[in-house]
Amino acid sequence: MAYLAGALILFVGLLVSIALHELGHFSFAKLFKVRTTQFMVGFGPTMKSWRRGETEYGIKWIPLGGYIRMIGMLPPRKGDAPGTIRKASTGPFQNLIESARGVALEEVRPGDEDRVFYGKKWWQKLLIMSGGPAMNLLLAVMFFAILLMGLGTNQPQPVIREVAQCMVPASQSGLTECPANAAPTPAKQVGLQPGDRIVAFDGAKIDDYRDLQELIRGEGGQTVPMTVERGGQDMRLDVPIARNQMQHLDDPDKIVEVGFLGITPTSEIERQGPAAVASTMGDLTARTAGALVRMPQKMVGVWNAAFGDDERDPNGPVGVVGVSRIGGDVAASEALTGTEKISYFVMLLGSLNLAIGMFNLIPLLPLDGGHIAGALLEAIKKAFAKVFRRPDPGYVDVAKALPVTYVMAAVLIVMGGLLIYADLVNPIRFTG
Repeated sequence: MAYLAGALILFVGLLVSIALHELGHFSFAKLFKVRTTQFMVGFGPTMKSWRRGETEYGIKWIPLGGYIRMIGMLPPRKGDAPGTIRKASTGPFQNLIESARGVALEEVRPGDEDRVFYGKKWWQKLLIMSGGPAMNLLLAVMFFAILLMGLGTNQPQPVIREVAQCMVPASQSGLTECPANAAPTPAKQVGLQPGDRIVAFDGAKIDDYRDLQELIRGEGGQTVPMTVERGGQDMRLDVPIARNQMQHLDDPDKIVEVGFLGITPTSEIERQGPAAVASTMGDLTARTAGALVRMPQKMVGVWNAAFGDDERDPNGPVGVVGVSRIGGDVAASEALTGTEKISYFVMLLGSLNLAIGMFNLIPLLPLDGGHIAGALLEAIKKAFAKVFRRPDPGYVDVAKALPVTYVMAAVLIVMGGLLIYADLVNPIRFTG
């Protein structure tokens, strides 16, 4: 029951995030009087819908996204009167574009000339299409503010919980026994013990474990004076900091050779301030952007895990099924307290919203970023025309990008299907 409850909590949280994303678009569309005929969460057949005014609201059966339907998303060809549907005769791609224009313009009724999306000012289109990703980014900030400032998080302390017995590279970190001929760690050599508090390192006072970690990593190959507090008394030690292959602190996929001591810190729940929220959001935004750049490579890994013997990358992409399964694992975990479980759910929802918001900013149709790019291009063209006293160029014809749009849509469908399959046959497991 706990597993099902956890899976349901994250599933519903994801659907609510999608609905709020669409609300971001919808609010600006209504503000600028764009006629909006549908507000849907999900795709495919409709599960339930109801009508309020000119808009149909509903939930569809496939919970892989959502949309609002605004009339006039695709403009007529320049020179055509609004509502005109012109037959094309210039080839398959042009026929495709004109067919899509025709379908879009069939929704435009007499009197809608000022209510079509394409006819709005560039900054209004920018706000309408930015509203969805902005809502997700605001939700991410809210969730991480709740996590860091309200609940608090486990923060490592400069107090030793465990001393590693021998030197092993990051690639062998899962070993339970020391390999033959493995050298003892510097911590083992100088007799550090669990419970020791490190109060000074190379002359620098230590109050924060992360500062200590950075100092240790920068002193590989050096013998460094260190002061520890044990049983209420200070002890001075000269520690020969070794060099070892470790995960990069900012990029877990990157292995670097750095200074190594061989200790595991204790941790305590600490509430943090707004600066920590800002720092965390900046760090996570950079990591998410990097993950999006590496998405094609990551999807190869998902394919190999789904149809081969490879393990799923815990830092790789995950679909709605995988997210729900992680939620179930967290809820059913006996290693976590109730507060820790709540913290994980809040963190996961914050991370999901950040990923959804940034993914939608990719400047390709049918994603929001494609329309945002179109609005910005329109602004640039208008500014250029104004500076050089040329005629107003009008709206940017995003319909010309439809061939690329259909290819991108097909890629998204394949990616979504692959993630669902991988999440079913070889899911990412929560192991905390």
